[in-house]
This record gives sequence, structure tokens and C-alpha cells, in this order.
Amino acid sequence: MKKAFITLFAFLLLYQNSFAQNSGNNSIKILTQKKGVSIRGMAVPNTNTIWASGSKGSIALSVNGGTNFEWMQVQGYETRDFRSIHAWNEKEAIIVAVAAPAIILKTKDGGKSWYKVYENADTLMFLDAIHFKNASNGLVVGDPISNSIFLLSTNDKGEHWNEVPSNYFKTPLEKGEAFFASSGSNIAQLSKDDFLVSGGLRSRLWINGEAMDIPIIQGGKSTGANSMAISTNGNNIMIVGGDFMKDTSRLQNAVGLKLSKRKSTWVVEKFIGHPNGYRSGVDYLTNSILIACGTTGVDISKNKGKSWELISNESFHVVRKQPNTKAIFLAGTGGRIGYYIIP
Repeated sequence: MKKAFITLFAFLLLYQNSFAQNSGNNSIKILTQKKGVSIRGMAVPNTNTIWASGSKGSIALSVNGGTNFEWMQVQGYETRDFRSIHAWNEKEAIIVAVAAPAIILKTKDGGKSWYKVYENADTLMFLDAIHFKNASNGLVVGDPISNSIFLLSTNDKGEHWNEVPSNYFKTPLEKGEAFFASSGSNIAQLSKDDFLVSGGLRSRLWINGEAMDIPIIQGGKSTGANSMAISTNGNNIMIVGGDFMKDTSRLQNAVGLKLSKRKSTWVVEKFIGHPNGYRSGVDYLTNSILIACGTTGVDISKNKGKSWELISNESFHVVRKQPNTKAIFLAGTGGRIGYYIIP
């Protein structure tokens, strides 16, 4: 009996330790925190470099793979919310502030100093996200102005920006259709294609200026697509969102699309699962593995989005892959930046 009890105790202890290591709350390692700061912008240009941007003019930078972070405030912009960032390396990065006046700033010295590359004083301005398809060519999307999507482009690494003519968009906007600045990831690009996902009363996928209907929840001001990612081989797109006012709902909060090689068009996947609640960020780690995050937790899919497993119930706004690894960085409220390695 005593031997059996010891064996049972050892088994239970082993199970408890295993559960602690694999439970959702312990699976993500928090690397740094900053009280009172909300992070929604993140860029991971290489294995060693991690940039994050957010409220109160806050910037975080690690040059050693997340072991240490340096926190900075952009001088003169301490009240601004930089919800989107792109970085080329540990020295060069560009940040986008939401609300008016619209501001885009760039650094070439690791955030020690920033200079203005774009400003627009229109009181209706609200820039949402930035994306570069290569070292020189990028886009910034903003909320509609005069019932037209506001889109900026650059071909010189963000030194100069020009407004894309409204006639680029062949499909008219619908009432209540706009864009969410929730994770700086409602825009993506391939070599020849530009993608946007709108949200609100109407939520659609925009491909080279033309809108495509997608089966995601919509019809309310807080509903629709928030984030999108393209697989590493360029053959699949994952879109996530939901209703951030009902963030535990799994109703129509994810859409997967695949490239039809025969017709060279994007078609909706027939069998897509749903993450465990509203999700504001998503990224591919491989062609099959995805991570999605939101206010109610973090999910992983290992089958292109057909099913999702909750790995943490912690709140994060944005997720970015660490290049050349099976690991991701996440960021959210309280200036929390986390790290997760796929088992």
C-alpha cells in the first residue's frame, strides 16, 4: 500500500508539473512590461531585433533577441499613440501615429532621434497601419476621407509619401466601412498585389482596389476584420477579427483564403475553425502553423486554421514571427512583450 501510494504521489506530482509547464497561463514568457502603456505596433526584422510602439509616444527596442529591452519616448510626441511600426534593422524604423494630425516619423539611429517624413493636419485623419513589401516600397492605410479609402505610398524607404489617387479603388466604400488600428496588420502585400481588410458595418477584403465579400461577422461598429497575414509561400491568407465589444464570442471571427492556381484568384476556404474569441492579430509561423491573439487569449493552429487551440488566456494585441525560428513575440497592455516557442 505504501509503495502504491508513493507511486501514485509521484505520478500526480509529475502530472502537476507537466500541467504547469503546458497550461495556457504559463506558456508565454513575459520579457518586459511598462505600466500605463498600450502596445499595438511590433516589428521583428531579424532574429535579434524586436521593435514595439504604442501609447504615450513609447518605443521599446531589443537588439539581443528579447533578453533586454530599452524603453524610449519620442521627444515632442509624448502624447501620441504609435500603433504601427515597420523596421528594417536595429537602426532603421518608421512609426505611424493615429488621430490628427497624421504623423509618420523615421529613425536611423536606433530610436535616439526621429524625423518627420509625413504630416497631414486634416482633423479627420486617422492612420491605421503600415506595411512594406520590400526594402523600398510601402503603404500606409487610413480611415476613409470624403467616403474614399485613404492610402499613402512610398518607393524610397518611407522618406517621402504620396496619396494614392482615389480612382485606384474600383469598388465604392459602403456606409460604416472603415479600418481598425488594432495591431497594425490590416494591410499586407505580395510582389504584385496589395491587400486591405475593412471592418465595421461592412467588412471586406480589398485586393488591388477591388472589394471581395468575406464571411466574417459585420453589421456593428465593433465588428469585422482586424488583422490579416499571408503564408510564407504566398498561397494562403488568414483574416481574424470578430466583435471586440463581445470579445468571448467565436462567431464568424476568422476567414481563410487560398490562391486558386487555375484561375489566379483568391477563394474562401470551406473548412475554417474559429479562435477562442475576438482576435486582433494573426501571423503565420510556417505554411501551416498560425498564431492569433486578442483580449481573451492566444490561439495556435497547426493545420492552416482548420482548428485552433487556446495556449494562453492572457490579453495581447499584436503578434509577430521571429524570423528563422518557430517562435513569436506578442505585445499588449501594460507594455507587456511576451515570447512563445512552438513545441
